[in-house]
Amino acid sequence: MSKNSSAYKRAGVDLAASDQTLGLIKDAVKRTYTPNVLAGLGAFGGLFDAGDLKRLNQPVLVASTDGVGTKTKVAAALGKTRGLGFDIVHHCVNDILVQGATPLFFLDYVAAAKLEPTLIADLITGIAEACESLGIPLLGGETAEMPGVYAEGEFDLVGTIIGLVDRDKIIDGSTIQPGDKLLALMSGGLQTNGFSLARRALAGKLHEPFRESTVGETLLTPHRSYLETVAPLLERGLVRGMAHVTGGGLPGNLPRVLPDGLGVQIERNTWDVPEIFKFIQKEGGVSEAEMFEVFNMGVGFVLVVSPEVAEEVQHLAAEPLYLIGEIVEGRGVEVQ
Repeated sequence: MSKNSSAYKRAGVDLAASDQTLGLIKDAVKRTYTPNVLAGLGAFGGLFDAGDLKRLNQPVLVASTDGVGTKTKVAAALGKTRGLGFDIVHHCVNDILVQGATPLFFLDYVAAAKLEPTLIADLITGIAEACESLGIPLLGGETAEMPGVYAEGEFDLVGTIIGLVDRDKIIDGSTIQPGDKLLALMSGGLQTNGFSLARRALAGKLHEPFRESTVGETLLTPHRSYLETVAPLLERGLVRGMAHVTGGGLPGNLPRVLPDGLGVQIERNTWDVPEIFKFIQKEGGVSEAEMFEVFNMGVGFVLVVSPEVAEEVQHLAAEPLYLIGEIVEGRGVEVQ
């Protein structure tokens, strides 16, 4: 056995490192467990008691998978990787929140050229802490050591979330009408999108001062979860459509929730664009049109509501909502 293991290690895969990683993360993972978790860490498949389904008339499962992209390279360069765990959990939570779903459980996938136990444990601990804060079990996952596939020192982080919504409460945008208002929740930063362009524009500047921090730390501003703010509004049936503003920005994401024949008119001066976007635009020589196509530009999540309830929604929300535009007849997104 030791000879075979040694040969595997010479091929680039260290089974001992995998075992060490497991030992470092088990307590953090187990803290995410709820009574619904019947089997988790160490099992071939996670077991989740789906008794919650019985409380709904027509339960529908909602699933989503995503990654944090090349934000990993900024985090690695600064030695601050734990926040990536929050990024991936919050990104996935927001993706299913758009359709009105409540998270049930989360799965993670971490791959690298070489498993560095402290690094991988830091990533998964961040995931576990994010899950614990939202009451979501981290039901299972995979750590893969793949020499020859990933370049030396590189790693990738992916998450999968499973959520639940009653069929008659699915938010699909079908009731959106001309004149409906767009209310925006702020992002605070890049979230998890546009980092390939941002890194090119800001190459060599990560450690330079920026406002009260550095360029790199500002880029690592965590991807927000909007669950706490949006869930009470969904319970009251006040929302007709939602968009999580990720890759593609406002022009790429808002049309995904609109019925045929409808478009969006956005008033550019209704919110303050965070300074980091202005810095990227200046340093990279990027046009404003491309900035809006690549980045969220400060708008992380958008609610579409009827004009009659817009004021009520703004009053009920746990944070400021910005009226940034409205639904119009036509197609696409026009930023004025």
